[in-house]
Amino acid sequence: MQSSSSLQIPSGMPSFSVGKVVSVKSTGRLHMGFFDLHGGLGRKFGSIGLALDAPVLKINAALGDTSEVIGSNAARGERMLNELLGCLSASHPNLKSGIKLNIEQHIPEHAGLGSGTQLALAIGTAVSYLYQLNLSTAEVARMLNRGNRSGIGIGAFDNGGLLIDGGRSSGKAMQAIKKMPPLLARYDFPPQWRILLILDHTQPGIHGDQEIAAFQQLPIFSEALAAHLCRHVLMQALPALVEQDLPAFGQSIQELQAHVGDYFAPAQGGRYASPKVSAVLEYLATTGCTCFGQSSWGPTGFAIFENLDEAEKYSQILQRQFTDPALGWQICSARNQGAEITYTRHSPAD
Repeated sequence: MQSSSSLQIPSGMPSFSVGKVVSVKSTGRLHMGFFDLHGGLGRKFGSIGLALDAPVLKINAALGDTSEVIGSNAARGERMLNELLGCLSASHPNLKSGIKLNIEQHIPEHAGLGSGTQLALAIGTAVSYLYQLNLSTAEVARMLNRGNRSGIGIGAFDNGGLLIDGGRSSGKAMQAIKKMPPLLARYDFPPQWRILLILDHTQPGIHGDQEIAAFQQLPIFSEALAAHLCRHVLMQALPALVEQDLPAFGQSIQELQAHVGDYFAPAQGGRYASPKVSAVLEYLATTGCTCFGQSSWGPTGFAIFENLDEAEKYSQILQRQFTDPALGWQICSARNQGAEITYTRHSPAD
């Protein structure tokens, strides 16, 4: 392949002639809810989510004599890079060069926007390109312990759009090989719809060991309720999305948010994790807003509107009503494509 100052490479990770720097750009995602937390049919979780065009993660990586990580969120990136290189060293003992990694931008950590999965997949993708390993995104996810319950972040990295995953098999054989939650459906999200993110800068969402403990301590989920939520996703959310009927789509999301949020309430302190965000979402319920909720364990909330004018109107109303400086507001669109991968002839430090 001829060298280029900015060559776009498809995100399927084929082998290519190494340039000096691989750049990977990915974005946050919404996790709108699980629809089968019972697991009686041999699969548990199953979820619906959406790739966003913001906030943005961007990394640059190059081969070097030793490995080094600089930039924002460098400590977390260094842990992931070392873990990945440790996994690869067993099966690829001839990988002698280190990786110089610069995290130019990062998605807020532990905010419910999928920052950990996106950073892991971006690093793994860059390493795969630099070493010409042709790793799949699923292989990277397994090595870096991502996709344990949801495949939304993996699907967002690969494809973007509105995503449905099929959860994890509860069979011991499938658990042993750590099969990723399969992507069942992927749709373009209406480009005119806008998403308002409601951020709480003072409270992290549940994550890590706390998240594992929460799932272990929660009671058995109702089988009838799981069936009810699956029906809402299949027979309401997806048809409404195809027909671009936001009120009907929002009604389905509200059903998920109410039941799953109440189920998680003992672990996160209420239907929503952040009292500040909760107050905003409860206010939105009184205004006629049809689609809102919390992403993953929060604390980030979201609301979806028919167009930019509506999103800006609501954002202004909310900012006048809720003046706590801990709250942040961001309007974004869906992202209907996967991560961008390029290579250039510059060093990460440039």
